[in-house]
Amino acid sequence: MTMDPAHGTIGGEEADQLDVQKNNFADMSGNSQPALEPRRVNNDPRANKQKGNQPRRDRRDVHGWVVLDKPIGMTSTQAVAVLKRLFNAKRAGHAGTLDPLASGGLPIALGEATKTVPFVMDGRKRYRFTVCWGEERDTDDIEGRATATSDQRPTREAIEALLPRFTGVIQQIPPRYSAIKVQGERAYDLARDGEIVELAPRPVEIHRLNLVDQPDSDRAVFEAECGKGTYVRALARDMGRILGTYGHICALRRTLVGPFGENDMIPLDQLEALCDRAASGEGSLADALMPVETALDDIPALAVTRADAARLHRGQAVLLRGRDAPTCSGTVYVTVAGRLLALAEVGNGEIIPKRVFNLTGLTASADRNERN
Repeated sequence: MTMDPAHGTIGGEEADQLDVQKNNFADMSGNSQPALEPRRVNNDPRANKQKGNQPRRDRRDVHGWVVLDKPIGMTSTQAVAVLKRLFNAKRAGHAGTLDPLASGGLPIALGEATKTVPFVMDGRKRYRFTVCWGEERDTDDIEGRATATSDQRPTREAIEALLPRFTGVIQQIPPRYSAIKVQGERAYDLARDGEIVELAPRPVEIHRLNLVDQPDSDRAVFEAECGKGTYVRALARDMGRILGTYGHICALRRTLVGPFGENDMIPLDQLEALCDRAASGEGSLADALMPVETALDDIPALAVTRADAARLHRGQAVLLRGRDAPTCSGTVYVTVAGRLLALAEVGNGEIIPKRVFNLTGLTASADRNERN
């Protein structure tokens, strides 16, 4: 599992991805493109017959973020497919894979929100996880096969004394079961085939690592806040080795992904209930959406006139002088009349559009926009 910060998709390499999803086959290697639902071909004649009797509804344009409180046992790819179906959306992707054994925040971008995924993936991640001592496993989590055991158990004092060594910028060897490519092959595929996978250490940043509970001598509960590319599973493995015992992850929950925290999460059953109410005319799916620009909280906003907005929308640069000259530089998101228009680069008084948004269709409700 990896911990970490986004564009079209704890991920895998998660060095934005705080957990490579070995069983999900999703790319957690910090890929800046959205993890879109793969196209599947169904050759089952029974399915084709049913499709003929029950035509599939036309997909619609839906734009915004849904932060799913992913249940244990569901893959990130499955979660994207479920939300795409519930919203009948044309396009969807997630912002950082979360392993099946993990629960918590899985931000899912719908429609034009997929263009902002990189800003989420590059943000901080926060995890609460439990390490079981005395056993190391080949996957570094509870799903793997035991490879080493020990009767030694660390004391609270020993654990707390160790934590500073895992804070700041450290060198970390990713788990063998990760989405990192080795000579064109995913490390988890090679590991499953029994090949010895040697992965090089890489720098990751851990902003905070705390021991929050020690229920018994066999388990310890931690909270970590980290950057893109950090693997929580590797943390458990390495701490266990240094403490003179072994360790693996036996529980994991993600509580923060970029701008999205626990207050933004919605359990799947609540989302399904909202969809049922919307279908019966008692509510709107827009109430479950967060605005596309929520992902852009850390970059400046720049308002332009409607005339300049028309040029930017056509992909043309806008030159601003005098009072209209922007005071910021670098990446900005451009708005017109309070509505998101584009991602752009500003420099030398010029606004150059990079990604233009077309928010025609279902978007977050006005109330969600105001709260944002």
